[in-house]
Amino acid sequence: MDNTVLICGLAIFALPLFSFAVLALFNHRMPRRGDFIATGVMGVALFLSLYIFWRASSDPKPVLVNISFAWLPMQVNKALLGGILIDRLTAVMLVVVTLVSFLVHLFSTKYMEGDVRYGRYFASLLLFTTSMLGLVLANNLLYLYMFWELVGLSSYVLIGHWFEKKSASDAAIKAFITTRLGDVGMFIGIMVCYVQIGSLQYGDLFAAVEQGGLAGSWRTIAGLGLFFGAMGKSAQFPLHVWLPDAMEGPTPVSALIHAATMVAAGVYLTGRLLPVFDPPTLLFIAYIGGFTALFAATIALVQDDIKKVLAYSTVSQLGYMILALGVGGYVSGLFHLTTHAFFKAGLFLGAGAVIHSMHHEQSMSKYGGLARKMPVTAACYLLATLALAGFPGFSGFWSKDMILADVLAFAMLNGHWFLVFAGFATVFLTAFYMFRQFFLTFTGAPRDHHAYEHAHETPWAMRIPLIVLGTLAVVGGGFGGWFGAMNPATSGVDQVRGFRQAGFSTPLMDSVIEQAPEKAAPHAASSEAHGEGHGAEAEARHKAHYIAMGLSTCLALSGILFGAAFYFERKNGKTLLDPGRVKTRFRLVHQILWNKYYIDEVYTACFVMSTRALASACAAFDRAVIDGIVNLVGWFGWAWSYLVEVFDRIVVDGWFVNGSAQTTAYMGRRVNQTQTGLVRQYLMLTMLGIMIISGACVCALYLL
Repeated sequence: MDNTVLICGLAIFALPLFSFAVLALFNHRMPRRGDFIATGVMGVALFLSLYIFWRASSDPKPVLVNISFAWLPMQVNKALLGGILIDRLTAVMLVVVTLVSFLVHLFSTKYMEGDVRYGRYFASLLLFTTSMLGLVLANNLLYLYMFWELVGLSSYVLIGHWFEKKSASDAAIKAFITTRLGDVGMFIGIMVCYVQIGSLQYGDLFAAVEQGGLAGSWRTIAGLGLFFGAMGKSAQFPLHVWLPDAMEGPTPVSALIHAATMVAAGVYLTGRLLPVFDPPTLLFIAYIGGFTALFAATIALVQDDIKKVLAYSTVSQLGYMILALGVGGYVSGLFHLTTHAFFKAGLFLGAGAVIHSMHHEQSMSKYGGLARKMPVTAACYLLATLALAGFPGFSGFWSKDMILADVLAFAMLNGHWFLVFAGFATVFLTAFYMFRQFFLTFTGAPRDHHAYEHAHETPWAMRIPLIVLGTLAVVGGGFGGWFGAMNPATSGVDQVRGFRQAGFSTPLMDSVIEQAPEKAAPHAASSEAHGEGHGAEAEARHKAHYIAMGLSTCLALSGILFGAAFYFERKNGKTLLDPGRVKTRFRLVHQILWNKYYIDEVYTACFVMSTRALASACAAFDRAVIDGIVNLVGWFGWAWSYLVEVFDRIVVDGWFVNGSAQTTAYMGRRVNQTQTGLVRQYLMLTMLGIMIISGACVCALYLL
């Protein structure tokens, strides 16, 4: 175990956590509400993350640190273990989280300047970053779930930062409840793993799968449960509805949470636990990802809000990542997570720069010509747009090409050609709607002259993050080879072997290593999903690579050209093709897409309204029955207490207490009349008394 890397990992987690506590308690007493502390701390964390990344990329051991300790006693001589894991995937994720977080902090120092809750905003950013770092560093499902839920809480706070706006508070509640639905399934999956295996450590989990300790229907239930959690966090259909509404939060929050970190948590979870999923679950994952990618891309075609376009683009790209993991594309799915984090964060921050410059106007129909006012922002936005569209040479091209090649190879071996259609169709749609957005925003004549006249380039604190992310949009792919070389697909046995090399082992892991061959398959999950030998799989991948590269390039360029034909204005102010005519001709389709397939309305009618009706019925039952019973019991208590009070006043106080007192006083007054003070009268009464007593005695003797 590398102690230096361990100390750096602990510092990366502890620094933002401690800074959060300081800002949460004392930001109102600090200059600039402590924003320099938050930004500086994230800069240090980024530096430490880059150091860990360098060590991980140069170290032959796949796992640098994996330590565990007894954390929660469960029964005699047994406890749930907590711990920290730093391997190559962790190293990449640490750089992604800290880099984007640092740039968002820096960008926010100007974007959020003057906000009424400025200090609280930075404290919330630190809490969120801490939660995400804890999730990435965890080596077991228990810690992952704890930080998973803390990420959800932090996102709720940040989305609802402007809670005085009803739309923002509603969006925060919607995000919190929707992601909790997925988390219920995740909790069930975790409990199944614990009941079947007796441990929640990654190593024990992979070993149990290899040994058959988690098999059959239990493995399917556990896999589906864990993936439901990923569906909620990564906004997969049908739990996607929260993410577009979450754009109500500040735009830098959208860049941090909904482009690079929180929504990536579900993809990270799926990739981290890929050997756990059985073939039916993987196929389900692939179809959910493929459908989500295509479904969200169609909605993005017609959106007018600049952030809503990016929101649905994020849902679509997350679908790409899930699709890749579902067909066994471990490298391609997680590689796209990495590249997407950079160029999508750049797009969100670029949108924030435009919104800031246009006095918080978000409608693209009121933009136009902003490249002349904001040349740096426009250039960086164009670079990120080209990366997202999959333009050759840009970072998104390499990762997206790998995904499409994996999907095509899977279909060649197993069928399921819908996945291929969804993947390639989304390439064209993505290029089209992103360049629609770029042309509407930065080219042509301004459509709101008043706002345009006041538009200006952003301050350097906002420009530097755009330049950094725009650069990474170009070079982040590294010609496609660096991620796979650093994070090759490995089987569960190989991962267990890596944990042991780092000095961590359990009896279950030891037994699996002893029984396993020296060389394991490239990736168990991938092999199971394909259901073919490695020779056929390698041949299919070789063919698919060139087909995918050529076809995706043609589709991306076609999407860009169609976007230019419809939305790039020539000198006469007209476009080559009229989008208005298409909208009129396909009015019904446009209406459906504009209303997002009416899914929100369906959810409102089926779930929200029914929940409100149930709540109203419960409230009425509570008022009429529960409160009625309580009030009736209270009335009986009041009546009984009244009767007791009357009895106490009349009988106890009147007859016994006051009556005895009055009788005693009356007798006292009568006896008092005999006390005259005359000696002769006393002697006479004495003699009379003696005579009466004597007579009584004589009578008694006579009778006896």
